[in-house]
Amino acid sequence: MYALKAQFPESMTRNVFALALIGLIGFCASLSAAEQKIPVTREQVTLTFAPVVKKATPAVVNIYTRKLVQNQTPLLLDDPFFRRFFGEGLGGFQRERVQNSLGSGVIVRASGVVITNNHVAGDADQITVVLSDRREFEAKIIGKDEHSDLAVLQLLDVKEPLPSLDLANSDDSEVGDMVLAIGNPFGVGQTVTSGIVSGLARTGVGASDLQSFIQTDAAINPGNSGGALITSDGRLIGINTAIYSRTGGNIGIGFAIPSNMARTVLTSILKEGHAVRAWLGASGKTITPDLAKNLALNRPSGVVIDRVIPRGPAATAGLAVGDIVRSVNGREVHDIEELRYMIASLPIGGQAAIGTLRAGAERTAQLPLAAPPDLPARKKTQLSGRQPFAGATAANFNPALADELSKEYLEPGVILTDVMPRSIAQNVGLQPGDLILTINDKPVKSVDDLVQILSVPAQGWIFTVNRGGQILPFRIAG
Repeated sequence: MYALKAQFPESMTRNVFALALIGLIGFCASLSAAEQKIPVTREQVTLTFAPVVKKATPAVVNIYTRKLVQNQTPLLLDDPFFRRFFGEGLGGFQRERVQNSLGSGVIVRASGVVITNNHVAGDADQITVVLSDRREFEAKIIGKDEHSDLAVLQLLDVKEPLPSLDLANSDDSEVGDMVLAIGNPFGVGQTVTSGIVSGLARTGVGASDLQSFIQTDAAINPGNSGGALITSDGRLIGINTAIYSRTGGNIGIGFAIPSNMARTVLTSILKEGHAVRAWLGASGKTITPDLAKNLALNRPSGVVIDRVIPRGPAATAGLAVGDIVRSVNGREVHDIEELRYMIASLPIGGQAAIGTLRAGAERTAQLPLAAPPDLPARKKTQLSGRQPFAGATAANFNPALADELSKEYLEPGVILTDVMPRSIAQNVGLQPGDLILTINDKPVKSVDDLVQILSVPAQGWIFTVNRGGQILPFRIAG
């Protein structure tokens, strides 16, 4: 720089700088008018979701429900000492009251089909649905599914096509995607909040039996249940269903049922009248860090199969005990809950590509997507007589019944579906859901076996039941 200055006088340096500045100004002047245009409209200066909201909100509804409940008001005769002398029928009197609740829902068919949470409308005696334009409709329940916490309603007396939302493919969602939550929090009226997808495939939330929730930080509060979680282009990717909160209000952790599960439940209810889902036909364990180490895996992810049901879908696909399930249709499987959800959310009738690892070699199996069979026939039987199961209702345990009861099906057996209050069975300690294993050292494989064993008088009864995976022994004197 110093040598340059020695060769050119200072006045010439100033002239060179001035010429460069003039050239820069000329370059800027040559830019197109479009590149220099100053924003003049609201759309040009504002990032807004208003067009999406205007499109989506007419399809999101407020749901008001009424249910008649009975409360027993205790009297003096409710005391056990007095009941002993005056009988069980004098324990008090019943008072009826109306229980009101509110929630949200989404119109998914122009004919007035609404999908919402089962805990919003599933047990209601009367349902009123209010649209965003204040039109009101009475509604009836077409079907409900407690395991996914979804219910499908039909609006009555619909005279014209109603606005509805299309269901997106929730498998396309990614963490960081912008989303909007629409509902009726606290009954203040239709409200829109914004956020992002905070997490995917969340399990352990406890809001339903089939768990693989979309997590979002869009504000969700009481009254939002059953409302819409939509993408930035206005498609439905989830049904808002739960929040994590210590106070009952929003703290930025909300959960939505993915639209793929909603689609499966909606389709089967409209077609069959009840929810029908595909089943795996196998059981497995989530691969923990310790299990991954034992299996020589580089990371703890996936499910190791520990049992395959004969003639079930997994057996048909060629899965075997010890196989490690890594993916379903190319999507990674992290735990057993996610695997169950993935299979249950797929439409029945097709196939799913199951990526597995067997003896260190990767392979792909084609799993047929079929509903759990209702075989053997349930043959529900109410038990009576002088024996410990009197007052209970027993049925043959099969895959369809296991799905209805949210239980894992491993093999045929006998399950108690109901236990009457104050019956011998209840006094003994039996509960609905108990699987009967043996009675007086005899295996119980069917209802016929059970009835035959109980028909023979005995000096005493020794039997075992499986309750939630725990084997419980009972000993009853004759």
